[in-house]
Amino acid sequence: MWVESDPVQKFITGLIVLNAIILGLDTSKAVIAAVGPILTVIDDAILGVFIIELLLRIGYRRLSFFRDPWSLFDFAVVGIAVVPTTPGLAVLRALRVLRVLRLINTLPRLKRIVEALLSSLPGLTMIMMLQSLLFYVAGVISTKVFGDEFPEWFGSLGDSFYTLFQVMTLESWSMGIVRPVMEKFPLAWVFFVPFILIATFTMLNLFIAVIVNAMQTLHEEESAEVNEEIRAAAHAESEGIAQELRNLRTEVAALRQSLDGRLQDVTSSK
Repeated sequence: MWVESDPVQKFITGLIVLNAIILGLDTSKAVIAAVGPILTVIDDAILGVFIIELLLRIGYRRLSFFRDPWSLFDFAVVGIAVVPTTPGLAVLRALRVLRVLRLINTLPRLKRIVEALLSSLPGLTMIMMLQSLLFYVAGVISTKVFGDEFPEWFGSLGDSFYTLFQVMTLESWSMGIVRPVMEKFPLAWVFFVPFILIATFTMLNLFIAVIVNAMQTLHEEESAEVNEEIRAAAHAESEGIAQELRNLRTEVAALRQSLDGRLQDVTSSK
């Protein structure tokens, strides 16, 4: 259908970019005071185009539209913008910026990257579970050992989780937390250094490894698709050449029969 053709999708992509710029300008009080009503009209017009485009796609695809995850994503993003913004749902107005995420669906390459990242979620989930186990064990130990002396950091299991998260991110972990703790517990480094090595460097590398593997799989799939297209084109070309050769042979055979017939006629006439 024409609504899913490249020119229309490029036009929609341009509107998404324009809408993103408008939503950014909408955060400036000076811009709102100067051209606020104009921005509102343009934003509503763009939203109207998105709704019409979505309705046309639903009418064209019918039930298959709702079986496509990316189509449902577009439907949800546009649907959020349509919901009236009442005082209790004022946050929905801020969620209008989610329309910018439609760029993912209109740019095939970006869409494939997101799909690759989503395919890595099972592996990332397992790593997060391992990370959670590490945090739980370290949280219990730090609460039991350091809680009495440093209740603001390790007074409860929740406080310990937050403090360990700060340590994991390497945000003021040495001068802000570990060295003050070591003044009371000189051997505290035996706990914190292995925790940082495991939670920060090892786990981070595992996350990166899973994502890189997903991207490598994406590259291999794209290469396989390109190779398949090349093979299909080469096969179609070879089939065309073979057909031309068969036609040529048929024409040569017919010409030979015609020449043989004429030679026989000349011989018989003599």
